[in-house]
Amino acid sequence: MASRRNPDKRMKLSGHLREFRKRLFRSAIAILAGTLAGWELFDTVFNELQKPIIMVAKEANVNATVNFSSVVSAFDLHLQVAFFIGLFLTSPIWLYQIWAFVAPAFKKRERKYTVLFALTSTPLFLGGAYFGWVLFPGFVRSLLGFTPAGSSNVINASEYVLFTVRVLLVFGLAFVLPAVLVLLNAIGTLSGKGILRGWRPAVFIISLIGALATPVSDPVSMFLLMIPLLAFYYLSAAIALANDKRRAMRSRNKEELDLAKNYQPGDIS
Repeated sequence: MASRRNPDKRMKLSGHLREFRKRLFRSAIAILAGTLAGWELFDTVFNELQKPIIMVAKEANVNATVNFSSVVSAFDLHLQVAFFIGLFLTSPIWLYQIWAFVAPAFKKRERKYTVLFALTSTPLFLGGAYFGWVLFPGFVRSLLGFTPAGSSNVINASEYVLFTVRVLLVFGLAFVLPAVLVLLNAIGTLSGKGILRGWRPAVFIISLIGALATPVSDPVSMFLLMIPLLAFYYLSAAIALANDKRRAMRSRNKEELDLAKNYQPGDIS
C-alpha cells in the first residue's frame, strides 16, 4: 500500500535530514578511526615529508631545518597530519556515503556513469598527487636557492606541511578535471564539439593551474604540469566525440526500428 501511495519513492524533508545525519555520522566515525591510525603513522609520514628538504639542503650545501615555533605546535602538527592521513585512508568510505546520499537523485543511466567517474577519478587523483610529489624536490630546491650565503633557512613545520599538502592537492585535482568533462558529456550536459570549441579558455585555465600548482618561478616545472593536463584535455574531448557518435548512432537505429514497427504493407513510401 505504501508503494502505491508513493510510486516515485519520494522522501520528505525530514527523511532527507535523517538520511543526511546517518551518512554524516558514519563518515565521521570512519574519519575518526582513520585519524587514530594516522596518529600512529605520523613519524613515518613526517620523515618522508622532510626528505626533500634534507636532500636538497645537503646537495646545495644550505643550512635548512624544519622547526616548531611553540610548545604546542608539535602536537598541533601531529593532529593535522593524523587527520589528513585518516581522511585519505577512509576516502572510499566517506566517498561512498556521499554517493549513497545523492544517488537516488540520479536516473539509472546517470548513476552508472557517476560510478564509473568515482572509479576513474581516484587513480587520476592519486596519479596527479604522485606526479606533484616527484616534482616537489625541484620546487624545494628552487625556493631554498633564494637563501643568502652564510644564512640559515628556519622552516616552520606547520607551514611546510600545509604547503606540501596544498601542492599535492592542486596536482591531484588538476588531473581529475578531464574526468569531470567526460562525466558531463556522458550525462548529456556537454558535447565533444563543445569541449573542443572551448580549447582557448581551457589552455588559459590549465596555464593558471600550472602557475598556482608550481610555487616557483621556474617555467619548466609549470610546463611539465601543463603537458599531461593538455593531453588529458584532448583525450577527454576524443572520448566525448566517440560517445556522441555512439549516442547518435543508437538514436538513429532506434528511429529506424520504430519506423519498421509502424510500417504497414499498404503505406506509400
